[in-house]
Amino acid sequence: MSARGRHRRRKRGRALRAVLTGAALGLTAAATMISASQATVGSDPGGLKSLTSASDLGQLELRETLEPQRSLDRLASAMGRPVGVDAVLKSADHTLRDASDCTTDEKSALPVEPAATRAYCWDSGDAADPAWTPRSVTTSGDADEDGWWGSNRVILSGWSANAGGLARVAFVNAADPARLTYTWALLAVPTDGGRDYRGLVSTISGMVWYQDKLLVTTTGGTRDALYVYDMNRIQRTTVTASAVGRVREGWSAAGYRYVLPAVGSYRLSADKSAVRPVGLSLDRSTVPDSLVASGAKRLWRYPFSRDPARTGLLATDSAGRAVPEEAYATKVTGVGGVLANGTSWYLGGAAGEQSGHGSLWRQDAKDAKATECGADETHQCWSAQTGSLSYWQETGEVWSVSGRMLFALPLNSIDSSLG
Repeated sequence: MSARGRHRRRKRGRALRAVLTGAALGLTAAATMISASQATVGSDPGGLKSLTSASDLGQLELRETLEPQRSLDRLASAMGRPVGVDAVLKSADHTLRDASDCTTDEKSALPVEPAATRAYCWDSGDAADPAWTPRSVTTSGDADEDGWWGSNRVILSGWSANAGGLARVAFVNAADPARLTYTWALLAVPTDGGRDYRGLVSTISGMVWYQDKLLVTTTGGTRDALYVYDMNRIQRTTVTASAVGRVREGWSAAGYRYVLPAVGSYRLSADKSAVRPVGLSLDRSTVPDSLVASGAKRLWRYPFSRDPARTGLLATDSAGRAVPEEAYATKVTGVGGVLANGTSWYLGGAAGEQSGHGSLWRQDAKDAKATECGADETHQCWSAQTGSLSYWQETGEVWSVSGRMLFALPLNSIDSSLG
């Protein structure tokens, strides 16, 4: 990309930040309808404990397996030329509702303090559908540090089916903050050497779009911990049917127009003690950029590869293993979403039984601080527990999903709310 093109994008980014600053939604009143005083103050988890032993780090190792190129090419040849993100966004057929149009129940999932400055709920059909649950979020701010993917600003939200195990991604066109539109793509896994595909039968909780790859967590019986998708290999389906894969009339993806076939995966160790990643995010404060993960009261990071032939993939050793470069133990309860910036780690904690709201901690090797709200300075003032936090560096915003709400707020407002 030319320096001139990047300069134009940075000017657009500065203009957008100005718009967002002036158009903060003032959602504090809506969020505080849930009384913070009902919550119980959580105990102080203290500082992080560094994990350096071979056994501790070995529990976090992943082994990379990439789909053979001939399998991916065979599938593309049978289905037709893959499309990119731009084509998907141009076919957006759903509209996110602005917070002012969301119901009181929907807005009750928002943080009490700090308040969201942007908030949306999904269109009425998706919001009312009990079969699916939104789990994760990542953005073009992760994909490229200038915040753009080509000529688009994009938000991706991963959803899991509550029965049947399918997973789908909402591609949100975020070019106009006042009108977000979206459409769906089903996540799939190639089978039979690229002659067919199946749905990703697993619950997802974390997701990071880095360069041209989308990394997605999986849970369940499989040892696959992360699946990898190529954002340049989105396939159009040819049949609108409930089936997934090749059918007599062509190609189907449970009724969706687009399908993403996985291009690889990272598997857990055969050791039953291996820790499965739950929350994911991108950290640009490291060199190289790193994938941050949380799970089982563990926090760790993998460096991304610097090899131009391995864009968006993790760095691996000669045996194809992704080895964490640092890891910590945390005493924060029920960690879901995770962010890291320098030596600070931001952790979404479990929701309280009475308030339904969770906690948000900033933790480092020395101590821990949580966002506070209410006269009694309770920590239970974040959104309901979510498996996803995503930092859009260009705008300074943290994006998350909770209940049926998609929302954002400045990272500096989180820091200002820490007790």
